[in-house]
Amino acid sequence: MKFVIQRVNHANVSVEGNIAGKINKGFLVLIGVSKEDTKETADKMVKKLIGMRIFEDEAGKTNLALADVKGALLLVSQFTLYADCKKGNRPSFINAGAPDMAEEMYEYIIAACKKQVPVVETGVFGADMKVSLENDGPFTVVLDSREL
Repeated sequence: MKFVIQRVNHANVSVEGNIAGKINKGFLVLIGVSKEDTKETADKMVKKLIGMRIFEDEAGKTNLALADVKGALLLVSQFTLYADCKKGNRPSFINAGAPDMAEEMYEYIIAACKKQVPVVETGVFGADMKVSLENDGPFTVVLDSREL
């Protein structure tokens, strides 16, 4: 499982011109699910995400977590995080989770986050989405479950 976490001042995702999810200060999280991922993997990733201290404190140090700044989450599924570009110029997505399994994992992650974060917005699984954001910093962190 991979999370690309972007610290944002604001972000939104739209589908067919309609806003599906919108947040102010918080994290925009692009979520990639591999075919080997489990709910246990998701639990570890969500715990790490929620505890991630990448907001600045009064001294300018990245020391504050999402809850400390009353931040929100915008969770967007993105199977292309599992693009395999080793051969040729056209990526293969053989390592991405099958759509049914990946959607189940995405919904599981959303539910787990909603238990801990008051504002959780989402994209639409499998849709052609347009994501707009103002990255604060910019500050972007990639979490890979294989490295936890």
